[in-house]
Amino acid sequence: MEQTEKVPLRPWPDFAEKGVIYQLFLRAFTLDGTLKAAEKMLPHLAELGIDIVYLCPPVVADDDMNEDHWSERQKKSGIKNPKNPYRLKDYFHVDPEYGTDQDLKDFVRRAHDLGMKTLLDLVYYHCGPTAVFLEEHPNYVKRNEDSSIRYGLWHFPELNFDNPEVRQYLWKNMETFIRDFDFDGFRCDVACNVPLDFWEEGRRRIEAIKPGGILMLSETAGNQEEQREAFDISYGYTPYIIQKLMNGQLTARQYREEQEKSDRERSGNARLIRSTDNHDIANDLYEKRTERIAPFRKNNASLALIFAMEGIPFLYNGQEIADDHRHSLWASREYPGNLGIAWEKALSEEGRTRLEFLRELIAVRRSSPLLTRGSFEWIDNDCEEDVLTILRRLDGRTMLCAINFSPAEHTVHISTDLPAGAVFRLSDRAEQTGNALKLGEYGIAYLEF
Repeated sequence: MEQTEKVPLRPWPDFAEKGVIYQLFLRAFTLDGTLKAAEKMLPHLAELGIDIVYLCPPVVADDDMNEDHWSERQKKSGIKNPKNPYRLKDYFHVDPEYGTDQDLKDFVRRAHDLGMKTLLDLVYYHCGPTAVFLEEHPNYVKRNEDSSIRYGLWHFPELNFDNPEVRQYLWKNMETFIRDFDFDGFRCDVACNVPLDFWEEGRRRIEAIKPGGILMLSETAGNQEEQREAFDISYGYTPYIIQKLMNGQLTARQYREEQEKSDRERSGNARLIRSTDNHDIANDLYEKRTERIAPFRKNNASLALIFAMEGIPFLYNGQEIADDHRHSLWASREYPGNLGIAWEKALSEEGRTRLEFLRELIAVRRSSPLLTRGSFEWIDNDCEEDVLTILRRLDGRTMLCAINFSPAEHTVHISTDLPAGAVFRLSDRAEQTGNALKLGEYGIAYLEF
């Protein structure tokens, strides 16, 4: 498939270029699972170097017990909690499970005080079967010919965007969270199942409230058309490809081929986040979390890879301490199962090592325009089954990112000369040996020249 012709994308806010996004899922993040408890942890994120905190939905979830309108994985979990954070009942207020509306405002204010921006998760494709507006406004959802509710993906009612009142209702919701709660943008769930012109108008309305200070992230494969006016960046499929590299389904060479194919099929020059984990992956892996499917150092190598690529690096809560505990979208105080971040891992050697590694990785990204504005190019090497090599170039400077995904040591030669004055910006089990790099077990090198 030929690469789609590139078109100008909307300019994104200044804070996005060097940004690192941290996804915070309240139920997993602390034992209490509340906004107040999460707020106390924000200095930890600021010290790590996080720029953007993305908060999974804290608004009122539907508590309907009819399992006919639960998702398949909700039933599979066996937890019996009807309240799915992605099946909403009231779009405008915080669920008492997490706290109050004021708690959410305080959370955002504290993040801002610490120099971090905040994104809120919006869920507009569907709603809960007992959503607060349904009795008074039955035409807010799609209907079948017999007037029964049309249930879409995951067995939830589909919102009716052909109804102008629905659009106004949801635009007001977006405006409320920007104006009254001071969020800096949104992550938009299943954005491709909502009309693009809805998002475009929504963007115009919230930009009027906070000009130039909005970041919009869409849960889509990556589409430059949506990034002309509505969105700044998309999810892409990168975590699912990198998972195959981590669990041994793909060699380094095969990963590169899969990623190149994905980039060709992606629409034009659409921007993507780069991640290895998220709330969906963590939930669906059950006991086989990312930290368990691959050795510790291979996980580090994968994190180094997403920071070397174009776009914005994205971390899921707990990755900074190598958390390997089972997570669930449905476990909570009311439905406990000891499912969430095992913060005691922070006291382990792996936890301390990962924290320092990510601090260094984030600091290198912040200080190097090569990693945020430089061109991106895969380059060949003579150990391609195990080693990935990338060049980033800008203003006459070059950064070579070489990452070994093998437990075996390799001496790697690439098609570009390595000058004697090259400087390691990041190094783990790596050294320069003349015109080659010696990479130890899962070795990592960011070399600038």
